[in-house]
Amino acid sequence: MANHKSSIKRIRQEEKRKLHNRYYAKTMRNAVKKLRATTDKAEAVAMYPSVQKMLDKLAKRNIIHKNKAANLKSKLAVYIGKLA
Repeated sequence: MANHKSSIKRIRQEEKRKLHNRYYAKTMRNAVKKLRATTDKAEAVAMYPSVQKMLDKLAKRNIIHKNKAANLKSKLAVYIGKLA
């Protein structure tokens, strides 16, 4: 266990941030899965901007890496392009 007041506070803060970040990361993963499960092109095109915005925000706040966000956006765009 931590001995300093500041380290005890830091542990509390990190736990709170971890839960917050995990929630948003999971929400993003669910949105990506939902978009990939879509077979209708019009629906996928409508969903893509919101997923893209979510990925950019998470990358900006360092919840996911910026390259991961770029890779996901690219792969989703290719997927939407291949839909009939």
